[in-house]
Amino acid sequence: MGKIFYIMGKSSSGKDSIYRKLEADEGLGLERLVIYTTRPVRDGEKEGREYYFTDEKKLEEFKKNGKLIESRTYETVYGPWTYFTADDGQVAAGNKSYLGIGTLESYMQLREYYGDDVMYPVYIQVEDGERLERALAREKTQENPKYEEMCRRFLADQMDFSEENILKAGIGRRFRNHNLDECVKEIGNYIKSVQ
Repeated sequence: MGKIFYIMGKSSSGKDSIYRKLEADEGLGLERLVIYTTRPVRDGEKEGREYYFTDEKKLEEFKKNGKLIESRTYETVYGPWTYFTADDGQVAAGNKSYLGIGTLESYMQLREYYGDDVMYPVYIQVEDGERLERALAREKTQENPKYEEMCRRFLADQMDFSEENILKAGIGRRFRNHNLDECVKEIGNYIKSVQ
């Protein structure tokens, strides 16, 4: 089986921008690994690009068929939102490399499912004050800003991505996203070295 490079980091660390740039780099030859969510589509998102937008019925279908790899539900200010990864045929045997994006928790469950020799963590780090400024700027661009949810996510990330949890997941290397292009270049070089 090929390798899965899995991008993680706290909210507003630039994961989506980094993901898009890495995916567009034909020299890396990365296939997209898309997870599912029951949350509403944000302005600018497209089905099958950021996520597969679905419902609880699809989640239950994967679970019933033994195809659910991992799932996590967040109690948001708008109700429960579930994110999940399924063995839906996206990852195939062979030497292809894949690019995924998610949480520390989902990374650990995918690593348990696929193995250490397949999963490669790409942890993005940004200073908290800068992240908060980015989150606020992004939320202001939404047709219906969800400031309460932005704050909930920001605070939840402090626990989810604690130093203890990062070390427990075996993540040693971090990629600092102070300059997007430099960060993408560093990650691209890392991916090439592993491939």
